[in-house]
Order: sequence, then C-alpha cells, then structure tokens
Amino acid sequence: MGAESGMWVPLQQGRVADLIADRILQLISTEKIRPGARLPPERELATLLGASRPSIREALRSLQTKGYVEIRHGAGVFVTEPPTARSLRAAVFAEEMSLAELFDMREVLELPAVVWAATNQDAERLAKVQAAYDALDEASAQENVDWPRLQSLDAAFHLNIVEAAGNRFLSQTLTVLQDILARGMETTLQLPGRLEKSRADHRHILDAVLAGDPEAARRAAAAHIQGAREAAFDRLREDSQAEEGPSVG
Repeated sequence: MGAESGMWVPLQQGRVADLIADRILQLISTEKIRPGARLPPERELATLLGASRPSIREALRSLQTKGYVEIRHGAGVFVTEPPTARSLRAAVFAEEMSLAELFDMREVLELPAVVWAATNQDAERLAKVQAAYDALDEASAQENVDWPRLQSLDAAFHLNIVEAAGNRFLSQTLTVLQDILARGMETTLQLPGRLEKSRADHRHILDAVLAGDPEAARRAAAAHIQGAREAAFDRLREDSQAEEGPSVG
C-alpha cells in the first residue's frame, strides 16, 4: 500500500456502515481518490478500516445507490464521475444545447479558472500548465500539423489551468469541459488564420497566469473564447451555405 495506507485510518464511533461510507466520501471530496480510481479490495478495506466485510459491503452498496461508486462484479469498486458533473454533462449534450450555449459554458468555467490560477500561484500545478503549453506550442508549429493530437494538447492546456485554479467544483467539471472544448475545436482549429491566433492567445493567457495577474488572465481568456466563438459561427455559416449551394438569380 505504501503512502496510500495513510489515507485509511481505523473508524471511531457510530453505525459502522455509515462511518465507512462517510470516510470514502471524504476521500472522494478531497480528491484523494479521483473519478475512475479503483478502491482497495473488500478484504483489504476491512483490514484498513478495522471493520467487518459485511459492513464494508453495506457501505459500498449505499454509495452505489447514491451514485458515488460503481460496483463491477469481478473487477472491483470504482469511483464514479461526480453527480454535479453528470448533471452538467446531461445538460451540455441535450439536443437543445446550442453552439452559443456551449461557448457560454466555456466562459462560465474558464474565466474564473484563470483568475484563481493566477491568484493562487500553485507552483506545482503551474508547472503542469507550462508543460502543457510547451507541448501544445511545439505541435502548433509543425509544418504538417497532426490535428487530432493538436486538439488533445489544446484541451490539455485549458484543463491544466482549471486544475491550477484549485477549486473542487471546477475540477469536477473537467471531463465535461473537455467534451465542450473538443466540440468547439472540431469546427475552428483548421480555419485559415485560427491556429496562429490561437497560439498567440495561449501565450497571453500563460504569461498573465504565471505573472500572477488575474485581471490580465481573465481578459486574455475572454478574448480567446470570443475568438473561438466567432470562428465557430463563421464555420457554421460556411457549412450552411455549402449545403444550400449557390444562389440562383
């Protein structure tokens, strides 16, 4: 177990199954266990928490009913995506969610993120932002651009900034934001001039965040998202005109 064993300490008083559930929820809420992670096996959990295996099973069934974990028979127990993220994902990808609303959601999620990232100055997380930027900028400068890889690196840069914000709710929306970013980039990155503009925007965002200038970071991120919004709608208009064909008369 190593360092992981320090997360699991024996329980105190109360209904054992509830205490077990509360302990696991605490680890999830403090991001010591992330979505997709596999919990220790039942026997090991019982030893770590000083509880019986029936109490462990009861706690896990309760957590599964509430949507916090998924019990996969033969594979183990896995932490699920947070309910807030699942609800947001459902809203984002409902049929009525327009492109405009997707970009609105980017503003809601990303503008506070750059402000907090610039304010908090978490050195370890900002180092990851820098590394993500370096990889993205190198890929952007290639003569023959690998567009799928570039899209992934672009999303990684933005997602690392959200991580650097240090806000747990925002962290829970990461996978949803990744999907939002992917949908927007599919329609914009290959437009003439968009890649060059995006590279400059990313540099401005990075510089402001690393300099600890929240307002400059917010302005740079807002300009970037607005540029992507305009490019996406330009692409939609072009596609619509192509489908309609040349006008007659």
